Amino acid sequence: MHIAEGFLPSVHAVAWTAVAAPFVIHGAREVIRTVRRTPEAGVLLGVAGAFTFVMSAVKLPSVTGSSSHPTGTGLGTIIFRPPVMAFVATVVLIFQALLLAHGGITTLGANVFSMGVAGPWVAYGAFVLCRRVAVPLLGAVFVAAFLADLVTYLVTSAQLALAFPSAEHGLWYSMAEFLAVFAITQIPLAVVEALIVVVIVSVLLRIASRELDLVGFFRRARLAGAGTFADLEDRTDRVEATESVR
Repeated sequence: MHIAEGFLPSVHAVAWTAVAAPFVIHGAREVIRTVRRTPEAGVLLGVAGAFTFVMSAVKLPSVTGSSSHPTGTGLGTIIFRPPVMAFVATVVLIFQALLLAHGGITTLGANVFSMGVAGPWVAYGAFVLCRRVAVPLLGAVFVAAFLADLVTYLVTSAQLALAFPSAEHGLWYSMAEFLAVFAITQIPLAVVEALIVVVIVSVLLRIASRELDLVGFFRRARLAGAGTFADLEDRTDRVEATESVR
């Protein structure tokens, strides 16, 4: 859920913009540095950006009467690390606000922080932790993508609760109300998004292992490198060819 244009009080809108701005600036520098150092990363960056745009633009009706959508930031977080996704999410959210009336310019800072900062950082931390405790790669990918989606909604609920605390019951009651509106829909959505990311990563390991290696994915995932998957594919092809001859 993107917070709609003009929905936040001006003080909150300005405050979230100030909080998100350093992450976005750092992310822009990381994007430039990555592309200059590894031009081949441009294709993967385009894939991550397009995936984020498409997934976060899909508005699905909620059983609670509102709407929810995936975030799409998990894929880019796993491949490039969170700073890059702060910038990518900002670009995506600006286009959606201007072209789709989804989100807004005054609420851009709040939306960037929840979708482009909080979600990716929690997801990346979970991914690294899972790999360190020997969780299989695709299992770690699932956990990261799931949390990137769900944490975005947790933070958005907190942002709305801070802006509109319950006059009678206080902040936590208000946050629980906002969470209740989306939780029923968002948890299964997060599961579906995580499964899609697992499929995409599986495909990229086959067709773009060299590019993944160049941007440091294998090192962060504690894998040997692109050769691991290239060799595996070659052995699989040889086995299949032998069996067909027999």
